[in-house]
Amino acid sequence: MRAPRPLAALLRLVDRFEERGVHVPGADDNRAVAPWRDFGWLIAAWLVGVGLFVLFFAFAA
Repeated sequence: MRAPRPLAALLRLVDRFEERGVHVPGADDNRAVAPWRDFGWLIAAWLVGVGLFVLFFAFAA
């Protein structure tokens, strides 16, 4: 089955980046995972999302 054109273009872009590899400056493989350093933006986005979800239902009530 062939993917739709926009999806195929996105998949080609993802494949290109996977082939090139990902370089994260300062990231060493032998260091421990620090959640705030490694996932800080993801945690912050999740907290904002939960806050907006709560506010949406607070205003709706």
